[in-house]
Amino acid sequence: MALRLGAVVLNVPQTGPAADFWREALGLTPAANPDFLVPPAGTPPTRLHLDETDRTHFDLWVEGDSSAAAEIERLISLGAERVDWNYPPDADFTVLRAPDGTVFCVIS
Repeated sequence: MALRLGAVVLNVPQTGPAADFWREALGLTPAANPDFLVPPAGTPPTRLHLDETDRTHFDLWVEGDSSAAAEIERLISLGAERVDWNYPPDADFTVLRAPDGTVFCVIS
């Protein structure tokens, strides 16, 4: 197969502030074009999840020695905010909104 998922294009109101948030949130580095953010070397590939009922969004998985609570607080300190959400009883995620308006989940 000669195709691979090369990038996710995110529509944002202003690329500069959005790039600042996502760069800090995910440890990305700008490419030659500062609107193109690149993951650190060795980052596992991103999956494509298909869903018939959910809106398009990022799922950010907590890995390593951190906790979901610590990562949520870190993202809030970068400008994200909690979203009022109807969570199922066994929810393993928290819904946040980035400063650019993008809704995303932090998965524990």
